[in-house]
Amino acid sequence: MDIFNVGIIGAGWIADKMSLTLASMKDIKVKAIASRDQAKADAFAKQYGIERAYGSYAQLVEDPDIDLVYIATPHSHHFEHASLAINAGKPVLCEKAFTANADEAERLIALADEKKVFLSEAVWTRYMPLSYKVKELIDKGEIGTPRLISSSLCYSMVGKERIMRPDLCGGALLDLGVYCLNFARMYFGGDIASVVSSAELFETGTDKYNSMRLTYADGKIADLRSSAIARCNREGIVCGDDGYIVVENINCPEAVKLYRDYQLVEEFKVPSNQITGYEYEVFACRDALREGRLETPQMPHHETVEIMKMMDSMRVEWGVRFPADK
Repeated sequence: MDIFNVGIIGAGWIADKMSLTLASMKDIKVKAIASRDQAKADAFAKQYGIERAYGSYAQLVEDPDIDLVYIATPHSHHFEHASLAINAGKPVLCEKAFTANADEAERLIALADEKKVFLSEAVWTRYMPLSYKVKELIDKGEIGTPRLISSSLCYSMVGKERIMRPDLCGGALLDLGVYCLNFARMYFGGDIASVVSSAELFETGTDKYNSMRLTYADGKIADLRSSAIARCNREGIVCGDDGYIVVENINCPEAVKLYRDYQLVEEFKVPSNQITGYEYEVFACRDALREGRLETPQMPHHETVEIMKMMDSMRVEWGVRFPADK
């Protein structure tokens, strides 16, 4: 079987996670790592047994053996680095949040369309089997008619640069709240009639924590919360008139539990062959490329843009601004 070669731009913690994952796979591997610091790229390559280390991102996107470029830099740099790869004709998997704002997202997608280059957002939960199990249970009517969704994703991250700094597009919303919004989008769709939200800000101007209520045209409601200064159970719940579904850890589903009459009916666990969960988004990109697609069905471009627009609108209300904002 041909090896599917991934090149990673950025040698931070998320690149660590992806490299650790792909190191355990046979037909997909990290072929190259790029950092702006050659010594850092060399050390990263040595740690994970990566064949090629580049001291510039331009060198990586020019590598003819790279089948997919994974963008693992801060949110603030996604547009620049994804554009670099797309202009070089390289397919791109770009970490969440996709870009700094919706304007950048639309321009990046337009560039990919113009160049006929594949592009997808790496919201890893959108690709996971347990996420699709929830959708299957809902569609089969296992909880009756869905009415309410709630989700919380909270970690203690005070002091982390990617959270504290506006120039890195920091804050809880783009780092954590994006998962809550995608959780609601997967199961309740995008026909949203109104959004009411609030947030508290750090002195640096990024959001510490936030609360979001989405009301849908058919009356459904989603209550979502994310925080960078508190911890929570990271739980997601989909409630219907005949039962409810509990997802343990919406950031990386560990179990899906179906309840009726407040009694556990059935529980679904992570597949036994799952490595970390990062592998599914790479599988999806490989499959889409083999099928000649320019996006994945799991994370369509229009949904990426719609979620970015929602986050832009909320940030305007909260007074959170990034250098990339108009």
